[in-house]
Amino acid sequence: MKKVAYQGVKGAYSHLACYHAYPKYEAIACKSFDETMYLVEEGEAEIAMIPMENTTAGRVEEIYRLIPKMKLYIISEHYETVNHCLLAIKGTKLQDIKSVSSHPQALAQCKNNIEKLHLEAIAKFDTAGSAEALLDMQDKTHAAIASSLAAQIYDLDILKEAFQDLQNNTTRFLVVSKEHLIPEFQTKQSYITSIIFEVSNIPAALYKVLGGFATNGVNIIKIESYAGCGTLTISQFHIDIDGHPQETNVKNALEELAYFANSVKMLGTYIPHSLRDITL
Repeated sequence: MKKVAYQGVKGAYSHLACYHAYPKYEAIACKSFDETMYLVEEGEAEIAMIPMENTTAGRVEEIYRLIPKMKLYIISEHYETVNHCLLAIKGTKLQDIKSVSSHPQALAQCKNNIEKLHLEAIAKFDTAGSAEALLDMQDKTHAAIASSLAAQIYDLDILKEAFQDLQNNTTRFLVVSKEHLIPEFQTKQSYITSIIFEVSNIPAALYKVLGGFATNGVNIIKIESYAGCGTLTISQFHIDIDGHPQETNVKNALEELAYFANSVKMLGTYIPHSLRDITL
């Protein structure tokens, strides 16, 4: 059976994303993002599911720091709607609850509902770990905020679904692989190409590098800058563009990018997820 690696414990939202996107794969839990990517690099898993950003909490800083160093390629993206559930051990009633634990971001995303119930919020390392801990505690005054999958895995009651304050809460994941799999270009299909490049820290360097995209009519969807490239005289950037490298205008823009940039690394080309235009 093929394997997909994710960071977290069983029942985490990354686990749920694996379950929805790759239901026939065995999902492998990892303690860190480094370990997740390492499993794929060593061939112990075919792919990894990596969270990049959330509509409420913003980008996952650690991932953006790891991307320039990773030896893997992006082959797909997945959008997972986050449905926070208020969980408790079997037989617990809502009025019994006095406190709730979860990851700090989950607590922040449910802040108004937590306050309405007058609950004490306790920050923990992750959502699913908080759910798992309920089994050891066996305390009907304590709850956890986690996924419905966590409730199923740890045999917990769901006291409230959609416990988050904002209902349009979505996380964008990237699927990474050891193989650089580029989909065959088709004229009626949309594509995203992700790139990392370095420029010298001199006036107009970034302007010159990005100029080719403007003159060739290539849309830059997003751009991220990186510090800590080992020197203060080099700047590193991550961009996502609309288009496939086989398209003439994209090919011309990439040639100009290569001419002005110190180095260019193609991270991958993939088909946009169906939820992209209505979420992030």
